[in-house]
Amino acid sequence: MAENSNHYGATAARPQGKPGREIRPASLTIDIHAHVFVPEAGAYAAPHLNTQAIPLNLFATPATQAINRKQEVDRRIVGTQHGPRLAELDAMGIDLQLCAPAPPQSYYALPLEHAVVANRMVNNGIAAFCAAQPDRFLGMGTVPMQDAAEAVRELERCMGPLGFKGVQILTNILGQEISDPAFEPFWAAAERLGALVMIHPNGFTEGRRLARYYFNNVIGNPLDTTVALHYLIFDGVLERYPNLRILAVHGGGYLPAYSGRIDHAWGARSDSHGKLPQPPSHYLRKIYFDTIVFTPHQLEYLVKVYGVEQIVMGTDFPFDMADSDPIGHICSVESFDAETRAALAGGNAKRLLGL
Repeated sequence: MAENSNHYGATAARPQGKPGREIRPASLTIDIHAHVFVPEAGAYAAPHLNTQAIPLNLFATPATQAINRKQEVDRRIVGTQHGPRLAELDAMGIDLQLCAPAPPQSYYALPLEHAVVANRMVNNGIAAFCAAQPDRFLGMGTVPMQDAAEAVRELERCMGPLGFKGVQILTNILGQEISDPAFEPFWAAAERLGALVMIHPNGFTEGRRLARYYFNNVIGNPLDTTVALHYLIFDGVLERYPNLRILAVHGGGYLPAYSGRIDHAWGARSDSHGKLPQPPSHYLRKIYFDTIVFTPHQLEYLVKVYGVEQIVMGTDFPFDMADSDPIGHICSVESFDAETRAALAGGNAKRLLGL
């Protein structure tokens, strides 16, 4: 690959078969993990934003930073305009897409007074984007997690007047765990309102060893999700709020593949047992995971261990780390029957989103 280049097509992680649009189920297909850009909010936030507080920016080589800038230009059109975006979704065989903000547009690195304004601008922009093509797009918002009361206020607006299906939050709030008691009002409101909460990483906070080779995304993103899930479980958030609906993207990071270790620690040590009345994996099984794991054997494993009903199709569109053929990915697992493929490609998301 040429210097400072990237690619927005077929993944190198698996052999490519027939495109998903040719072998898709006849039922509704839904991409539950995708992003849109709201340039107006970006322009407002830029003068106030501390970019060095964002791990994915801080722990990156000049080459990585250059490619990221290139990507912003490359994908601006499909990130903001319906026509080009729909052309790509049609080519993938996707009928409906849940649109969340781009992770940098959560704006946790803004002072609160600006974060409140910027989050409202992002949500208004997403609402307008989806309203222009409601048969193809649904909205997911963002909230200013710097302050729990403000986060709840914006969550209520998202789930009320804006008609969103939920909100995206990052896997940490400027290094603070999302299970911290400061965020208890947010989790209580999310359960009360029935909001789907998508937890999404934006680099690993301790990424000094991950700057080269884009490792702070390649390793750091699933690692930060892994840490966040551990704390949500062990700090008792999922015990206190059993009806929370949480989607952990990128297949839930690394924890789903190594969950036995948390149960062993819970049973072996008092400092790992904490106050949990159930083994930690009991709570992990309540989490929804998307299909963005790239290889058939890993997707097959998620379905086998956590149940087909907990897995929903995602793309991470429109970034270069996206899966550009998610239906082909699902259909590449030879052990999946037609019912399983239809559930993963859209049936589970249809139920989860209350469509």
